[in-house]
Amino acid sequence: MPTVSKFPTVSSASPADSPTEPSTDGPERDAEHGPETTVGQSLDADASPLVRIRSLLPGLARAEQRVAKVVLDDPSAVARRSITEVALAANTSETTVTRFCKAIGVGGYPQLRIALAADTARSAARSTRNLGGDITRDDELSSVVSKVSYADARAVEETAEQLDIGQLEQVIDILAAAGRVDVYGVGASAFVAADLQQKLHRIGRISFAWSDTHIMLTSAAVLNSGDVAVGISHTGATTDTVEALRVAREHGATTVALTNFPRSPVTEVADHVLTTAARETTFRSGATASRIAQLTVIDCLFIGVAQRHMDDAVSALDATRDAVGTHRLGVRPDGRRRPRETGK
Repeated sequence: MPTVSKFPTVSSASPADSPTEPSTDGPERDAEHGPETTVGQSLDADASPLVRIRSLLPGLARAEQRVAKVVLDDPSAVARRSITEVALAANTSETTVTRFCKAIGVGGYPQLRIALAADTARSAARSTRNLGGDITRDDELSSVVSKVSYADARAVEETAEQLDIGQLEQVIDILAAAGRVDVYGVGASAFVAADLQQKLHRIGRISFAWSDTHIMLTSAAVLNSGDVAVGISHTGATTDTVEALRVAREHGATTVALTNFPRSPVTEVADHVLTTAARETTFRSGATASRIAQLTVIDCLFIGVAQRHMDDAVSALDATRDAVGTHRLGVRPDGRRRPRETGK
């Protein structure tokens, strides 16, 4: 099984390059990412630049990561700073700041300042709360509830804002036409994979969810050109999921990746990529906001596929509801008893 390399991190940055000398980040980028290119589409006017920066952060060159950290730490301040001030704060060059702007899909530093100013204004209008995402040992339970619910709500909102509708529609079309859909995910993503499988199954679409590595690989090996393989990974670097998608693709299946990071390894073996936008709280290993963001996209996919087969989907949902109706207590949601003969 091929080894999936780990992402570079800000903490692993090399010694700072001098802000007053020509940038030496070009060769570093070539070594890590190949020729410099702008990834994805340009930033939409209504999309948050911070969402895109967070999603692209692991794949940026080290010096660009330092610029990203300066922006993410205080976006409203960066909106007021000159490019020279930002370069000094990131301990890098103005050329690197410009390269960073292009890498995240804005034309240059002036456009970045405008985008940050607009995003700051939208955030202020949306909520006066400054809950952040970090949870400390001294937080009261009410504060924990507020922070978690705020992080979850923002994950849903920001995922919807940055979701590529054109790409989403293409994925819905191929899922609706697929002879079989296999969904791969491990850890917390396995629960999301199971949710998509269960939803598709309820409307009569042939679908399977796998989380065991060996079964994922054997499943992928028997797919063909009429099938679809969906890989779900928040980091996009889960070797099991990446390898399963690669095998499925080699056997002719159309592959789809759902990840938070559009430059992650899983996207290299995917024909279509859908992205989430989740900022985790202190307890990232609990996969809280990331799971909510993934489920948001799954719900959109399910509804879209159901729309393509509206009559059959409604009939299937009615039939499956009736099938389990007798296994529910004959009590209404308001506590009153239902008529015994319906059991619904």
